[in-house]
Amino acid sequence: MTEDKRTATRHRSLNGWQLSKLHTFEVAARHESFAKAASELSLTPSAVSHSINQIEAQLGIQLFVRSHRKVELTAEGKRVFWALQSSLQTLSQEILDIKNQSLSGPLTIYCRPSIAQCWVVPALADFSQRFPAIRLSLLTGNEYVNFHRSGIDLAIYFDATPSPQLHNQYLMDESIIPVCSPEYARQFDLDGKPANLSRCTLLHDQQAWSYDSGTDEWHGWAQHFGLALETDTGLGFDRADLAMTAAMHHAGVAMGRRRLVQKRLDSGELITPFAGMALKCDQHYYVSTLSDRHWPKIEAFTQWLKTLAADEAPLRQQRKYDIAVIHIR
Repeated sequence: MTEDKRTATRHRSLNGWQLSKLHTFEVAARHESFAKAASELSLTPSAVSHSINQIEAQLGIQLFVRSHRKVELTAEGKRVFWALQSSLQTLSQEILDIKNQSLSGPLTIYCRPSIAQCWVVPALADFSQRFPAIRLSLLTGNEYVNFHRSGIDLAIYFDATPSPQLHNQYLMDESIIPVCSPEYARQFDLDGKPANLSRCTLLHDQQAWSYDSGTDEWHGWAQHFGLALETDTGLGFDRADLAMTAAMHHAGVAMGRRRLVQKRLDSGELITPFAGMALKCDQHYYVSTLSDRHWPKIEAFTQWLKTLAADEAPLRQQRKYDIAVIHIR
């Protein structure tokens, strides 16, 4: 066999192998954890590790750096992960677009006000353009809802543990970092000096997730970085976006969630004065529906949300903050 034929054969087998095996890599890369990937895939961690070793051998690329307690994507691994996610999301979206003509009628969505205000609503024009026959209604609140009584078709929640009575799909991770206005940072000399937070007003989202004490975000963050802060003081709100708005108007320092605060950071209305001091949450965003409700329009909205989350390229954004993977409970 000539070298050209051997190369062509190898490329053909690699493509077929990728289709059947790369799902394991996508899950492991998304969690950056073989144990969590094993749980999602109903495998053992050793089986996931073995599969990743096979993938790396086939590709000739080291995808993960392994240490005693964690695994992290290499630079090459991140590139493969981004390309894989983009391809999968594009394929899924194209399939849904083809089915678009059969999608019509009302669809009622529920989520927390801050998620609606900062993340969902700014992107809704795109959904309406893609699915003009779906009549979307968006309701907000901080409580879990009874789907049967409320008439809600789909909910977006931010919490650690989804309800086992519902059909839940992972949407995206979250991390937190202090944010404030540039003027406030200058007034209290905060740039790179987290100890100066002791002189500042802390702004709290008191209903960040279920069973939040009202100050959990600030308490967990300060505890990890060894800061002696009186986290039970400051101003409290029942919405994260209200705390961020207060921060924009120089009322203090809010604990910003990366997914919700990014646009205000990009605009310069808010800044992060402490580089390298962001923490990844145990909580994540997920989509919940009734287990027996598999309507095409629910599938369409869920896939649109996943595409929206993937388009933000969370691993790229994490570079801005140098996020430490620490869990806030």
